[in-house]
Amino acid sequence: MESPIQLSNAIIYQGKIPVLSGVNIQLQPGEFAYLVGRTGSGKSSLLKTLYGELTLTEGSGHVAGFDLINLKPKTVPHLRRSLGIVFQDFQLLSDRNVIENLLFVLRATGWKDKSTMIERAHEVLKKVNLSTKDYKIPAELSGGEQQRLVIARALLNNPKVILADEPTGNLDPEISDEVMALLHSIASEGTCVLMATHDYRLIDKFGGSIYRVADHKVERIQSL
Repeated sequence: MESPIQLSNAIIYQGKIPVLSGVNIQLQPGEFAYLVGRTGSGKSSLLKTLYGELTLTEGSGHVAGFDLINLKPKTVPHLRRSLGIVFQDFQLLSDRNVIENLLFVLRATGWKDKSTMIERAHEVLKKVNLSTKDYKIPAELSGGEQQRLVIARALLNNPKVILADEPTGNLDPEISDEVMALLHSIASEGTCVLMATHDYRLIDKFGGSIYRVADHKVERIQSL
């Protein structure tokens, strides 16, 4: 079975500066893995490489069937349609309601039929327990509801991989647990989830594979 995330001897650059070297990661479908490390250690740079914002030029890498070394700029949107990306700061469209936020993404990723788009939007809202919030604007949602909407947005195109960059960073512990339970349930259905986090309490509570980012290296560890 093809690994949804695979990096081999990869060197991650920010501009011309190598941030991480000798990176080896191989995740399986349905695997939930954490990236842990101090702020500035390179976690976000690694995630940006996986979704094509930073170019991989050394080593090898494949994400959701895409070859990162040979990734052309015109192919990056196709890569991102195969991924779900969850950010700490939500990045929702503040002037559009919940449904319109989802429809915007569907249109941008090539969906055409309005009724099919609305049906898909309602499917993912049901999955994240936001069915009754479809005509609220983001400002009318709690922080936890906004993050669940971000996860719904990430699920629209049935991604093979979800990349989450500190998705619970702005949430209190109870809401963080709800978001984590949702992400783990998604992984249990076969989607690979890679999550950068500082919150070791969540790792202890929910479990998963752990990759530590430190001293310009990425190391798979058994426990913290």
